[in-house]
Amino acid sequence: MTLKGFYKLEKKKKILKIKWQRLVSEGETCPRCGSTEKELDKGILILKQSLAPFGVEIELDKERLYLSESEKDPLRSNRIWISSLSIEDYIKGKVGQNPCCGVCGPYECRTVEIEGRTYETIPSEIIVKAGLFAASQLVDARGVCFGGNRY
Repeated sequence: MTLKGFYKLEKKKKILKIKWQRLVSEGETCPRCGSTEKELDKGILILKQSLAPFGVEIELDKERLYLSESEKDPLRSNRIWISSLSIEDYIKGKVGQNPCCGVCGPYECRTVEIEGRTYETIPSEIIVKAGLFAASQLVDARGVCFGGNRY
């Protein structure tokens, strides 16, 4: 199969759905969620560029949580879902929590622990890694050639 044929085969669009939840109170969010949003935007850009040749499109939903919702379950804020699984499921991470700031009130906010390191802001590298793993489940690699070997 030629490279041209491969691209024709892979032009059928697939959607990778990513949802991010964050607390918004009186138009403000906490620094942790604000930083994660910047990292998420960087990660989405990288994923779009990386996955476009394989016919994978990114669909991003930034979901706003109100204070009343966050009070019931503070760990919902700053949570990223990729294809209906939490990001921790893709990266073998653990959910944690620690104090945040005034916007969050007296509640402890979500953290992610990976290989013994705790992240309050989810780095774009982790978002990309999880996104690539999730996207690999969408792509049919039959007929793809790498280094002269056909898979």
